[in-house]
Amino acid sequence: MQVYRKILVTMDCTAVDAVIVAHVTSLARQNQAEVHLLHVVHAHTLDQERTLREQAERALDIHCTAMRQQGVTAHVMLRRGDPEREILQEVEEGGYDLVAMATHGHTFLADALLGSVSRGLKHHLRIPLLLLRGER
Repeated sequence: MQVYRKILVTMDCTAVDAVIVAHVTSLARQNQAEVHLLHVVHAHTLDQERTLREQAERALDIHCTAMRQQGVTAHVMLRRGDPEREILQEVEEGGYDLVAMATHGHTFLADALLGSVSRGLKHHLRIPLLLLRGER
């Protein structure tokens, strides 16, 4: 039985991504699902945007290649702007069955003070949201 056909993995292009990529790779193989790896570049200057975009492209390509080598149909997407807003827009437009992301494992106080994309998504998504704590 195919539960998920199209999975969106939101990535921040840090070490925590490895946890969600490994999990989703297995999940995608079990369900013969297509995976879209998304990073939203959130920058305040053009130089910062260029640097962050280059770093994201490298990280996404590494993860995408690894997934493809394991037989998963995987795609890379880069957007720019507010991460929560851009992710929600992609979900609305993309026809996904699942959104998956790694979290940094902040405490409740840190989430309250700093804000959290995952917290915002869990209040707005109408599809399942898979959250895995990344390695610290």
